[in-house]
Amino acid sequence: MPLDLVTVPCLSDNYAYLLRNEATGQTALVDAPESEAIAHVLDRKGWALTDILLTHHHDDHLEGTAALRARDGARVIGAAADAHRLPPLDLAVSPGDTIEVCGEAVEVIDVSGHTLGHVAYYLPDSRLAFTADSLMALGCGRLFEGTAEQMWESLSRLAALPPDTMICSGHEYTANNARFALTIEPGNAALTSRHDTVMMARSNHLPTVPSLLADELATNPFLRAGEASVKAALGMETATDAEVFAEIRRRKDSF
Repeated sequence: MPLDLVTVPCLSDNYAYLLRNEATGQTALVDAPESEAIAHVLDRKGWALTDILLTHHHDDHLEGTAALRARDGARVIGAAADAHRLPPLDLAVSPGDTIEVCGEAVEVIDVSGHTLGHVAYYLPDSRLAFTADSLMALGCGRLFEGTAEQMWESLSRLAALPPDTMICSGHEYTANNARFALTIEPGNAALTSRHDTVMMARSNHLPTVPSLLADELATNPFLRAGEASVKAALGMETATDAEVFAEIRRRKDSF
């Protein structure tokens, strides 16, 4: 049986994710932006947390960890490289590791760029990737600690996942990302259609995540830096993919 996935809006524009194995009763949380919103969903459903997976050290992804750990005694999992600035970890993981959560294999992927030590969690059986502030719907995170080259390598790892993977990212930034994406590829018909869909969803206060990796590959300019059409649009036909990515990121930072 596939795992149940529940998207939990938190703070002003964050998302946390709950995973549930109904057969075993195991319930995992990916990132803990705040405790109250997440505990409300757990209480309503009658679930108890068994695991909390943290992606990176920013407060808006881990503020609720202590309270939620105390609530159910959940195991807290995070990157060994980031352990010095995460809440105390019960299990420290590294890129390339495979662990078991909710009865499924979970692969740990290095997605440094937004921060150093940022990891994503990929569940190949359920085709779910929890990418937080690395790959986002129609966007990617700002480069607070890593380089453009590092982020491009991280995004390339995620782009290589099966196209039917659902990308569970950490923020509701999609409307602004869609407007920016059209400045890079105004002639991309798939992007124009997605822009309209996103705007309709947000006008009805509906979430725009998770998103399908196939849609990101077709419309997300940060994944499309290697496309000849994108390079031509930017006048960077002879530039490397990483250089084009860096230019797109620079433009988004001032958008």
